[in-house]
Amino acid sequence: MAVSIRTDGEAAGLASPSTRSATGASWDQPILLRLVSIALFAGIWEVAGRIPVSFAFPTFSDTIVAFFGLLADGSLATAYLSTLQPLVLGVVLSAFLGVGLGTICGLWRTGEWLVIPVLIVLQAAPVAAFIPMVTFVYGIGMTAKTLAVMILALPVIVLNTYKAVRNVNESLLVMCRSFLGTRWQTVAKIILPDASPVIFAGLRLGVAAGFVGVVLAELLITPTGIGDLITFHRSRADYAEMYATIASIIALSTLTLVFLQWVEVRVFRPESRGA
Repeated sequence: MAVSIRTDGEAAGLASPSTRSATGASWDQPILLRLVSIALFAGIWEVAGRIPVSFAFPTFSDTIVAFFGLLADGSLATAYLSTLQPLVLGVVLSAFLGVGLGTICGLWRTGEWLVIPVLIVLQAAPVAAFIPMVTFVYGIGMTAKTLAVMILALPVIVLNTYKAVRNVNESLLVMCRSFLGTRWQTVAKIILPDASPVIFAGLRLGVAAGFVGVVLAELLITPTGIGDLITFHRSRADYAEMYATIASIIALSTLTLVFLQWVEVRVFRPESRGA
């Protein structure tokens, strides 16, 4: 006589799809969970500001009011007009140089030994220590700030591109050789298309590093743009305006990276759309 024993996990697995979807439908939405996370963070910030944990820590509501005040008087827009110039220039230069240099290092063993160790050290080094040296050589203008952005963004892009090129699917390379493909055809039609998802991920990480670099540049080289707003309101003890400025650059970088991740999933990783 056969006796069937069914575990709780098996019983749950046999439940109807409608039942399983009904139990977790309201909490299985990533957008809803993100909104709840933001609301929870704002609530904790508001409570911490009202206790207060420090006289220099404003409430979330005061920070929002200060943010709209900075928008209304045009100071925030003017600051971003100055900040985005070295950021965009540095990221674009890092993208072209990084992808090109990373591809060369991935294809050429000598280039790998000459360049990659330097970039690994540069990525691990405390970058803020290099900024005074950049200022001493190039002054306090646009060139110094652009170089500060590139010092952080370039190693990330080069290393990701190098790894992507070096780890191309070997079967694709064998197929190209079997069809008598030239070296240029191998690079243009096999290596770069297959490595493009990782290369774009490196570009996204490079943009994130560029935001860090431009803020460091404006705080350490010369206070202009967002750095000027932060230092100015800190000197006047306008802490709500100071936190609003800091929160705005964090929000801008977050939205930029979310958009780039969306592009990456849609264009380079279509298999991950449902994840």
